[in-house]
Amino acid sequence: MKKKIILLVIAVLLIIVLANSAYTVKENQYACTVRFSKIISTVDTAGLHFKVPFIDSIKYFSKATTLYDIPPSEVLTSDKQNMTVDCYILWKIKDPLKFYQTLGNSTVAEERLNALTYNALKNVMGTLAQADIINMEDGSKRNEIYDGIAASVNTLAETYGISVVDVKIKQFDLPESNLNAVYSRMISERNQMAEKYTADGNKEATLIRNQVDKQVNIIISNAEAEAAKLEAEGEAEYMRRLAEAYDTAEKKDFYEFTLALDALKGSLNGNEKTVILDANSELARILMGAG
Repeated sequence: MKKKIILLVIAVLLIIVLANSAYTVKENQYACTVRFSKIISTVDTAGLHFKVPFIDSIKYFSKATTLYDIPPSEVLTSDKQNMTVDCYILWKIKDPLKFYQTLGNSTVAEERLNALTYNALKNVMGTLAQADIINMEDGSKRNEIYDGIAASVNTLAETYGISVVDVKIKQFDLPESNLNAVYSRMISERNQMAEKYTADGNKEATLIRNQVDKQVNIIISNAEAEAAKLEAEGEAEYMRRLAEAYDTAEKKDFYEFTLALDALKGSLNGNEKTVILDANSELARILMGAG
């Protein structure tokens, strides 16, 4: 009975020893073996590994790239203007031993990265004027700034076992005290541009109107001249044909007679039926039956 109990105890102890001597590492992890507060080995391959039980402990660090959103901070431009910069940084642990020895954890690492990035931003922004930053439209120039900042921060971060993948600026903004002044200046500039465009448009419109009025006057003048010419030609043709129609005494007398009848007909349209004629007129003789 005692032998069975001893074997059972030994088996339990073996299980405990094995459980404390084995550990697993994931694909996205570094596993550092810590003995008496010092890292004695680092494993970066996934799988089952072993350590000295009860003496060694395992410290895990992530291999994954981490995004750290840096709080907005103010920097000074080359023309001594304050600007607020809001950016983020992508970083990962490159050397877990150095990272553990210098920083220890991600919270301290992000605090250090915050300071390094701010210093790099301050140095780069100090070479640029505020107007150049606000009016920067070429994406390649921004990328050059980002690459320069990332390279600078990465060089300093290597001493902590950190690799800086990228630094990106989300937003350039002005301090609250400068916003109204800058916005007023921008509005004034846009108003001046609008007034210039309006003046140029009015000038162009005036030139177009003058040209159109000139063309209209020319067309009307030519039309009136052509109408007068056609009217004169028609009048001449009318007189020619009239002369041909009454080129004899009989035709002339008949024409005068028809004109007299038309005049008489016109005078009898009203209520008054009294007609006064010369007794010697041809029409009077006809009406009196002396024709």
